[in-house]
Amino acid sequence: MSKLLYVVGTDTGIGKTVVSLLIMQYLFSKGFNPFYLKPFQTGCSSPIDIDSDARFIYTYVPKLMGKDPSLSVGYCFKNPKAPYFSAIDDRKKIDIKFIKDIIKKQAIDHSHIVIEGSGGLLVPVTDNILIIDTIRIFEATPILIAKAGLGTINHTLLSLEALINRNMKPLAIILVNNDNTPSSMIKENMQAIKMFSGIEVIGVVNNIRDFYYIENDKFAFLDNINL
Repeated sequence: MSKLLYVVGTDTGIGKTVVSLLIMQYLFSKGFNPFYLKPFQTGCSSPIDIDSDARFIYTYVPKLMGKDPSLSVGYCFKNPKAPYFSAIDDRKKIDIKFIKDIIKKQAIDHSHIVIEGSGGLLVPVTDNILIIDTIRIFEATPILIAKAGLGTINHTLLSLEALINRNMKPLAIILVNNDNTPSSMIKENMQAIKMFSGIEVIGVVNNIRDFYYIENDKFAFLDNINL
């Protein structure tokens, strides 16, 4: 059976897709055969358009180049909203079993399933299921992604509290520095997160100049966790 890793975030637009890319690159570099899955893609017209997260992954992971990103998208909705409301706009309904069946099928031939969430943890997927609920439904292990800069202490600790209240502990916390936050502030943010949660931030993803040629040191921190 595959190991299921669920890349979830404290918010939208904080770097979940970039971290998913790094995890895919890392796993391939270690000789594994991972599969990327975006269960609920919103804000794109199709799995192959420019705003598709799956297209981004398939473009920059050499082992996936030339393959169809549609294989890695469960649902694709046009409006950039929570999946529940975006599905309503498209006059569709999300069936969680459909996603579970995709995971089950891909788990047969792949060492890992790298699942990427949509938005933050408390984003609605259906009228009674949030993104955080799908972690347990998919029987996956969460990896929490947060921004490196101002506001991340509050957002990260709130997200951790939501996970822990549901008896879920993230495999790792990873910060993404996409706004050139000073290293001194990042260090303080990491200190506060560990001080108040007891969970250490394992790494910070800094600016990546060329996604086609990602240096190994960009994802070397992943050696610190058991992927």
